[in-house]
Amino acid sequence: MAKISLLYPENYSVNSMKMTDQAINDLSVDYLVDSLTKDVFEKNSIKNILTNINNDIDVINYRADVFEDILNFPQLRTGLVDLLGQLDDLREIEKFNKDEHASSLWQLINRLREIDGYVNCITMLKDILNTIPIKSDGLLSLKKTIEDIYSDGGFDDLKKDIDKTMDEARSLRSITIGVNLDNLLKPKNAGVISLNSFEITNSGLLKNFMNFASNKEELNSDESLLESKKLHPANPSLHPLMTGTVTKSAMQTVHIDTSGSATGNDPLSESLKKVVTSILKKLVKNIKITLQKYVHISGYALVGLMPEIIFYIRFAEIIDKMREKNLPVCKPFALDNNRCTVGRDIYNIKLAVKRIIGEEFEIVGNNIDFNSDQSIFVMTGPNRGGKTTFTQAVGHCYLLAQSGIYVPATEFNYYPVDNIYTHFPADENDTVDLGRLGEESKRLSEIFQVATDKSLILLNESLATTNVAEGVFIAKDVIRAMSYLGTRAIFNTHMHELAHRLEDYNSDNNCKSKVQSLVTGIKDGVRSFKCEIAPPQGVSYAREIAEKYGVTFSQIKESIDKRCDE
Repeated sequence: MAKISLLYPENYSVNSMKMTDQAINDLSVDYLVDSLTKDVFEKNSIKNILTNINNDIDVINYRADVFEDILNFPQLRTGLVDLLGQLDDLREIEKFNKDEHASSLWQLINRLREIDGYVNCITMLKDILNTIPIKSDGLLSLKKTIEDIYSDGGFDDLKKDIDKTMDEARSLRSITIGVNLDNLLKPKNAGVISLNSFEITNSGLLKNFMNFASNKEELNSDESLLESKKLHPANPSLHPLMTGTVTKSAMQTVHIDTSGSATGNDPLSESLKKVVTSILKKLVKNIKITLQKYVHISGYALVGLMPEIIFYIRFAEIIDKMREKNLPVCKPFALDNNRCTVGRDIYNIKLAVKRIIGEEFEIVGNNIDFNSDQSIFVMTGPNRGGKTTFTQAVGHCYLLAQSGIYVPATEFNYYPVDNIYTHFPADENDTVDLGRLGEESKRLSEIFQVATDKSLILLNESLATTNVAEGVFIAKDVIRAMSYLGTRAIFNTHMHELAHRLEDYNSDNNCKSKVQSLVTGIKDGVRSFKCEIAPPQGVSYAREIAEKYGVTFSQIKESIDKRCDE
């Protein structure tokens, strides 16, 4: 079967750039993924897709349309969740079949299970996709592929053959094992007596034991009843039949290791496999004949859909929850204009996660516009005024949009980025060797070695903890370098001087990106978390706060004089 993908259109090669570990950490990707699922396989699958950034507009739009179908049709999601169970079984069989030590019988059985799973998946997909008016090219292409397989003349025969062979294989319901004892009644060796088409119930075993215990005449003296061809030692140090210890104490039990039972590669199955294969010669022969007819069939080709389906479904679930909280979300649109991004009412998806889990607070949306007149923003504002939250939010919008996922905004039309690079404050432990200034300078240098004019660079309080004069000197050159590169960037900082003289950057004819000042607001002494294009306000923030809490000189003087008069 040709490779089927819901992430890439047919004949498109996988072409993406991996985010750096620093960017993954700074954008809290793990926090976001943890909010989607607790399953380790699912988390790894989602993170892998999310952090491999593809900037091909055709691929991005392909993904966005697939996600929209999955989001808009809950019944489609329900069907795909059921399909995931079957795909998970196939994934486990594929993993087990890589075990070269599994017996030939179990290899045959697992190959039979693989094709049976393939048949079930094809049937399930056909039923799911035929009942829903899907519109995306990705799901329509998958639907056509499944219909072509299903309508092929050989598929019906395949279903019948596999069903019949699986029924024969499942007819084995129990194994009767004989155990020889020594003079002290300790197990000496054991072997298979018979394979049965019925289950041996606990009550039957108990009844037989009670009959034997109460009647010595129940002892069998006819050796011809024992037809086992080979007996196996009970001592675990000599043979892998049992991994526990046979003890003299009647209160202790023998523990049989059943790990690997799904493949037959466990000690008990190993000790029985030859005799079982011998007894089941006819069944083994029938399985081989059936499977030889379908050597070209591989159910594992469908397993590749599993991470993609998980990715779309888990994000659809959180988008539904955001809508339930009346938080705006929108389908992003990729533009073929390298100077244009229009974002309206964007907000940090981490805030949405907190609202979903029950925290109550107002979420403030903000606008972002990258264009030929403003591609780099120097962002200033008060402490805890929302600068870092906004900077992350911009990164999240690109990250989600280019994966095809709805974004936390009322509108997001954008030119895709080839990667997102971040420079957030480092942990103190990471600065021991180079010092804070050296470590931050080194990381900035590494960004400029790989970033392009299609990249997004997010700087959060970079160079802020060093000497002010040194920090401003380096930061100005960093802004000029980003402008010369032609990248899109946000540099949030407390160094207001960086945003005071924009003409120093914008007057250079060699610079490709224009620099603009962006501020987070404060109203009546309270942080508004609203961002707007404006000159940096410098000490005006401190003045408003001081006036609100009565700590200006005039206010304090008035208070002192009043107390003295009293």
